[in-house]
Amino acid sequence: MARIPPGSFRMGAEGPECWSSDGEGPVREFELEDYWIDRYGVTNSQFESFVQETGYRTEAENFGWSIVFMGQIPKAQKKRKRFETVVGMHWWAKVEKADWRKPGGPGTNVRKLGDHPVVHVSWNDAFAYAEWTGKRLPTEAQWEKAARGGLDQNRYPWGDEFLPKGKHQCNIWQGKFPDKNTGEDGHLWTAPVKSFPANGFGLHNASGNVWEWTSDWFHPTWRQTADAKNPPGPTDGMEKVIKGGSFLCHDSYCNRYRVGARTKNTPDSSTSHTGFRLAYGEV
Repeated sequence: MARIPPGSFRMGAEGPECWSSDGEGPVREFELEDYWIDRYGVTNSQFESFVQETGYRTEAENFGWSIVFMGQIPKAQKKRKRFETVVGMHWWAKVEKADWRKPGGPGTNVRKLGDHPVVHVSWNDAFAYAEWTGKRLPTEAQWEKAARGGLDQNRYPWGDEFLPKGKHQCNIWQGKFPDKNTGEDGHLWTAPVKSFPANGFGLHNASGNVWEWTSDWFHPTWRQTADAKNPPGPTDGMEKVIKGGSFLCHDSYCNRYRVGARTKNTPDSSTSHTGFRLAYGEV
């Protein structure tokens, strides 16, 4: 884990590229006590240890299905059956028996992906894993301060330039979304959690790769009136904040791999591009 020093930082983002409906702005200064946060996302191997020791079953396993990006479903499976897709987003499919062990559904597995982030984990699954480790999910403010790496209001964990010296710094979509991913950054889907250079606080993949759950309930304007010191997030809600973007982010569709960006999902939802990392210390 990386120790994040105490002090203030400016949270959120403003400008034409921001999503006003997400409540990215206005930018506001918050002060946090010191805390610790994982340098990497929780991996398939780590999650497997949890399952083996506790017998835990994820919500996707209990439901019998999860949401998968169409491109990850094996061609043989696509030929064999029709998949129910998400209205307005035909690139997402409801896939029976897709779960953390089978990220693309039947015909896929994580046998060679032990160092990749675990996916198809709901917020509730992440919470259960956190309790097992004695850690917790980070607040949105803690996640964002750590992801910024000590920089002030930069777009990305490494600065404002997306390709410094022409080199990729994160795993997102290259090509035409959702039809063609060229994989110019070296990865079509998830990447190992230690991929790409760390930010100033030692965190890897704080942009792209997989969305990461936080402890906060989502509210678009709550931050405007929140306590300026150690904000714990709203006391209730329907959806939880996720941060960081994923391997599916693309400027033409979803530029939320910016550090100040945010979106949400219900606590029981699981997808092939959502994982988590944990924090430690008082909120």
